[in-house]
Amino acid sequence: MQPASVEVQVVVIGAGPSGLAAAACLKQRGIDSLIVEQAEQVGHTWRRHYDRLHLHTAKKHSALPFRPFPADTPLYPSRDQVIEYLEDYAAAFELQPRFGTQVTDATPTSTGWRLHTSKGGIEAANLVIAAGYNRVPLRPELEGLTEFEGKVLHSSEYRTGRDFQGERVLVVGCGNSGAEIALDLAEQGAQPTLVVRSPIHVTPREVFGTPTQVTNIRLSRLPVALADFIALRTLPLLVGDLSAYGIERPSIGPNAQILKHGRIPLIDVGTIEAIKAGRIRVSPGIVRFSSTQVHFQDGEAQAFDTVVLATGYTTGLASFLHNASDILDPRGRPPAFGEETLPGLYFVGYRNPPTGALREAGIEAKRVAGLIAGKVAP
Repeated sequence: MQPASVEVQVVVIGAGPSGLAAAACLKQRGIDSLIVEQAEQVGHTWRRHYDRLHLHTAKKHSALPFRPFPADTPLYPSRDQVIEYLEDYAAAFELQPRFGTQVTDATPTSTGWRLHTSKGGIEAANLVIAAGYNRVPLRPELEGLTEFEGKVLHSSEYRTGRDFQGERVLVVGCGNSGAEIALDLAEQGAQPTLVVRSPIHVTPREVFGTPTQVTNIRLSRLPVALADFIALRTLPLLVGDLSAYGIERPSIGPNAQILKHGRIPLIDVGTIEAIKAGRIRVSPGIVRFSSTQVHFQDGEAQAFDTVVLATGYTTGLASFLHNASDILDPRGRPPAFGEETLPGLYFVGYRNPPTGALREAGIEAKRVAGLIAGKVAP
């Protein structure tokens, strides 16, 4: 028998960085919230990332509101350091999520929102959804993949290249995760091939000692067209022409590509050097799989032992959000960030911009807390 419904002023879905930031910002305004999290710990998504992962953004601009990273944390914190930071953040603000609680339905009512969860119902005047941009692994349908006799795993299941020493590994997807996984494989003695299906912008993580994120923050104050005009003339000088290595530069600027296609630039942490040195091979798009080989668009066929699908994630919001198709865009993302999308409904952390996802989540969390505080009677 499930417990009776509870009534709260604000419920926050998700105990990752965005959800913790939203709850902390609300608490700073004197508003308590109920955080529900389907996992058993804070930062669940971060815990399943591969071992080598570090933030591509600087710690100063990646800290959540009101609490910086510890002074002895390196400029680009590791996965484990981010997890430790999130645990410390929750403790510092006395945030106590209701763990092991899966939301199965969220429906608007005349007074707010009604949630059905695995541990009972919740009635809330305000609902903040911060369940994560990378919530559900996306596994594309690739012709013949079910016939492939080697191992196939999603990047969410990948931990370290040590598990694949000596193996021929195909990494499908050349976003930041795919590029770093390919580098990790090369460093750990595997033979990686990276699929680069379409043009992509490549940018160094730093320029003359300054994190690229800092430059992007400055450029974000400019109109998109002007920011891209500058970027399109600067990136070739910083990165060079990579077409000889199978990497083409898009004709549109990086900011326009993000807005139109949701594709962020590849922030290089050593992958390009490994490609140039021949330690990572680049192949074009896949035509089909066979039992032991992969056939590519250039007519070549290669044998592989393992395939890593670094093909991204979906938000998974449609699995519980009432009338999600009327609210979300075709990629499953909300139409607004840090704003009141419907009466009493807010989204935090569903952007992945060049200025830094954690930075933007913190800004959105502060904005949402302010909007909710403006509606709550003193």
